[in-house]
Amino acid sequence: MSVWGKSHLGIALAHTACLRGYPVLFTTAVDIINTLSAAQAQGNLKRELRKYLQPKLLVVDELGYLPIDKHGADLLFQIISERYEHGALIITTNRAYKHWPEIFNHDSTLTSALLDRLLHHAETVLIEGKSYRMKEQIEA
Repeated sequence: MSVWGKSHLGIALAHTACLRGYPVLFTTAVDIINTLSAAQAQGNLKRELRKYLQPKLLVVDELGYLPIDKHGADLLFQIISERYEHGALIITTNRAYKHWPEIFNHDSTLTSALLDRLLHHAETVLIEGKSYRMKEQIEA
């Protein structure tokens, strides 16, 4: 039996979308925030936002692995809000929804609005078990 992790599943779905001719972008939450922050500092935010809004599928990997400050949370919210009902979105995270305010700088209002958009048409896949990356060490 194959063991799939969150990122593996996101990559497989992105690959399938590519094979079917859909434009796809796979990135991490931290990369989005860093790229958009730099673009905003250079006055190129609108152009850089299009990079994340244009693909039919955007896969955001590793949400919640690192804390996000208020500015980063606002930037990520822009992407999710603009994609709402306009483009498919896959988010991988190791955090339960009830802990998402911690990810987004303890901003319950922003988190609630974000989850409202995300979960409206969502399918949540819960992967339980041991880490795929730790599989070999655990079996040894």
